[in-house]
Amino acid sequence: MGKRKKLLSMLMLVMAVSMILAACGSDGAKDSSSKDSNKKEKLVAGTEATFAPFESMDDNGKVVGIDVDVLKAIGEETGKEFEVKNIGWEPVFQQVTNGEIDLGASGITITDERKETYDFTEPYYEATQLIVVKKDSKVKSLQDLKDKKIAVQINTTGHIAAQKLQGKTSPKIKAYENQPLAFQEVINGSVDAAIGDNAVVIEYLKNNPDAKLKTVEDDAFEKEYYGFMVKKGNKEVLDVLNEGLKKMKENGKLAKITSQELK
Repeated sequence: MGKRKKLLSMLMLVMAVSMILAACGSDGAKDSSSKDSNKKEKLVAGTEATFAPFESMDDNGKVVGIDVDVLKAIGEETGKEFEVKNIGWEPVFQQVTNGEIDLGASGITITDERKETYDFTEPYYEATQLIVVKKDSKVKSLQDLKDKKIAVQINTTGHIAAQKLQGKTSPKIKAYENQPLAFQEVINGSVDAAIGDNAVVIEYLKNNPDAKLKTVEDDAFEKEYYGFMVKKGNKEVLDVLNEGLKKMKENGKLAKITSQELK
């Protein structure tokens, strides 16, 4: 009788251990599955779609442009899917910070100040600023705008350039939500000039030949570099973007996209 009890106890112990191991294995599988599910196959990008040729809305209400095409190509290289949402310039920064979107894709210039809060990919486009004035304007340089009214897109490098020229609190600097609004103020005569990104200025003038505007170049404007922007420390998304950009630079896709769009 004693031996039978001892044998029964041993069997019960073996069964208990087996159940515990099975549970651990199940939890491990569950954890592994959970971790895999956290790796998002679809990444959401925020943009401000009045920034042609980098992003604009087509007749069907779809966001199109250089940034969209570059993200699509990155997806082809990495197996990721990208959705681009038109949310406005300042909301791009806010929603990246809050984690509402995975990245910002809106012709965003990489600056030291922005790098304090966000991480950027390797550059994918080189840009500079241009001055926009009426065709009969006598403005020939940035210094000619020292005491004149200037329209800019808020919190852009054009805005920063105007502030460096006149001071951060200058009442003569008029900041708008997007660049086309700034250009329209020049047409209306509300300001003397606008400052904006070269590709966007050129695209606007090409699409608005009757606007009677011209551009003024100035070597005082430094070269700028666009990058896709993610929340500080979001290495997973940053690595995907950089991997795709690296492959595109090597196989020529990036140069092809930018050169075709800018014709």
